[in-house]
Amino acid sequence: MSTPFDQALLRTYVRKFTKLRQGGTQYGKAPHKPVFLISLLELIDKGLISDNRITITPELVATFKENFSLLVKTAHKDDFTQPFFYLQNDGFWFLKAQAGYYIDHYIRSVHVLNDKLDYGYFANDLFDLLTNTEARTYLKMIVLDHYFGNTKAEFLAIKNTGRSYLHDLEAYLLNEKEAAYEQLRPSEDEEIRFVRRGLFKKLVPKVYDFTCAISGMKVIAVDGSSLVEACHIVPISISGDDKVTNGIALCPNLHTAFDRGMIGIDERLRVMVSPLLADNIVSPYNLKQFHGKPLTLPFGEIHYPKIEHFRWHRQQRFKK
Repeated sequence: MSTPFDQALLRTYVRKFTKLRQGGTQYGKAPHKPVFLISLLELIDKGLISDNRITITPELVATFKENFSLLVKTAHKDDFTQPFFYLQNDGFWFLKAQAGYYIDHYIRSVHVLNDKLDYGYFANDLFDLLTNTEARTYLKMIVLDHYFGNTKAEFLAIKNTGRSYLHDLEAYLLNEKEAAYEQLRPSEDEEIRFVRRGLFKKLVPKVYDFTCAISGMKVIAVDGSSLVEACHIVPISISGDDKVTNGIALCPNLHTAFDRGMIGIDERLRVMVSPLLADNIVSPYNLKQFHGKPLTLPFGEIHYPKIEHFRWHRQQRFKK
């Protein structure tokens, strides 16, 4: 059962949500802020936003871009950073910068904004209101009716199928299906690149059960974060490949060693340690202890790293 909420407060935010300050463009008023609000409410619905410290995640950027494509039929560009910054002008959305940084002007790059941002947050009374399912749904419908009356029905029909760009992209990166998103190469759109690389960083440790494929180390903090990192076998700048089959889960020191060619993986998926490496074999942290060790593979052959990627790494990076 939904908890009671302040009806007067709801009316206040109905007025605010239907009077967003939208910049004028040659295509009409900018639709970015209402799309951004709908996207935030959707992630609250899904439980992906659960507290009033909202960071820039692949899920948020992907949801915004998908919703923009479904709701906006004009030639506006789906710039995610625009509403993330400019919604501050409407009095209920705020940004908190990382220590030592200021976000006092619009930052176009999602990577730069993410580096400087600690989190965004709603006014406390609004966030409390949005935790109520009935109030949140009502506000979402108000925004859809007010700004996207012509595309609302199609938008809701597609959303009700349970399909999404994010879901299909995850399946594609997990090598579980071919998808129409192959043409969205990482170099073409910085925000798509942010989404895909962010998902790669999450999906690779997940398919390896958050366990280093070489050392077997598995450490998960109480907040769910893991020390294991997603490592590209062939750099994304060279391959453009951000599927999990071009990845391997490694602890930080072995990730660095792999990137620098101190270790490699042979045709039998066994660890190779460079003969050029000066290593103290007495140390419990020495790399030579792993020489010849079979790689721990992820669950499901479809997620296995590709042999040809390791072959490229041996030829181009491994120090012989």
